[in-house]
Amino acid sequence: MGRPFGVPVYVAPSWFLVAILITWVFGGQIDRVLPELGAASYLVSLFFAVAFYASVLVHELAHTLAALRFELPVRRIQLQFFGGVSEIEKEAETPGREFVLAFVGPLLSLVLSGLFYLGLLAVDPSSVPGVLLAGLMVSNLIVAVFNLLPGLPLDGGRMLRAVVWAISGTPMTGTIAAAWVGRALAVAVLIGLPLLTQSGALGSDAVDNVGMDTVLDALLAAILAAIIWTGAGNSLRMARLREHLPELRARNLTRRAVPVETDTPLSEALRRANAAGARALVVVDPDGVPLSLVREAAIVGVPEHRRPWVPVGGLAQDLTDGMHVSAELAGEDLLDALRATPATEYLVVEDSGEIYGVLSAADVERAFVKAMARPS
Repeated sequence: MGRPFGVPVYVAPSWFLVAILITWVFGGQIDRVLPELGAASYLVSLFFAVAFYASVLVHELAHTLAALRFELPVRRIQLQFFGGVSEIEKEAETPGREFVLAFVGPLLSLVLSGLFYLGLLAVDPSSVPGVLLAGLMVSNLIVAVFNLLPGLPLDGGRMLRAVVWAISGTPMTGTIAAAWVGRALAVAVLIGLPLLTQSGALGSDAVDNVGMDTVLDALLAAILAAIIWTGAGNSLRMARLREHLPELRARNLTRRAVPVETDTPLSEALRRANAAGARALVVVDPDGVPLSLVREAAIVGVPEHRRPWVPVGGLAQDLTDGMHVSAELAGEDLLDALRATPATEYLVVEDSGEIYGVLSAADVERAFVKAMARPS
């Protein structure tokens, strides 16, 4: 939908579903307040749905600007079924920055709610602008309060994580605490939200405690609880991922390689590799400059009786600049380098330019899965 501050903004298909739902529900409320509008009340309600998600976008832009201020890359902003998300690729370096990064979103929602309230004072509450401003004031207040609840993946959970992190000195401890509070919050929403709405504590009409309203309240509570529970679990998994990422080192995962020239028969190249205890082949020119990598999958695809007649050059993948990886890369820097140039194998070189070996993407994946399987 655009690139504010250089960050792309996307609208998920699920947004259209919630836009229709908001238009239907809010349109019925407008029709009761302003019956003279007739069918136009649903057009006004559609405008409210768009304006509400514009407010959600402002909320997410607050997170994005804070992240950019702290030099944290933001992949994208996505508006979806229940609000939006700013995909920040790296964690804040300190708990203080983490707290600020989380707090600015609800703060902007509170500011927007206050601005809509001031606008409401200047118009007739029974007019179309009055109804719209009142709806936007209340909805932004709800967004702010809901996001301040102290459990991951909500902003309040990230604030709680920052506080526990500051006290314990360990970000993982903060994540575990905030994630389990988030799971408890999910259970509370699943049980408590239908009870509150049916009792009238949230301002609903509780004359009849059964029927369609009860089903809708329970369904809404189940969806919210599922989102919070799943988000808390994902936060735990991502924290464990980041904890184990430093174990992924290019130097440790690299296969030893032998250099061979383009016209070398595959059988002879494999004989040299076996004699040297190597597991990879690098095609070089007569001066020893690497030209390409012999793909492991291509070797497997050549029957053994044909290998004396197949030159390695026909099985190799030309090297591009992105396929040269430093032996010193590790963790997120290593994964970023591999993401930038997707390939099955990479040439690993020393800082001096000397060939260190070949890194297989499959080896990195296996090491990644193995690291994630270990307890924190």
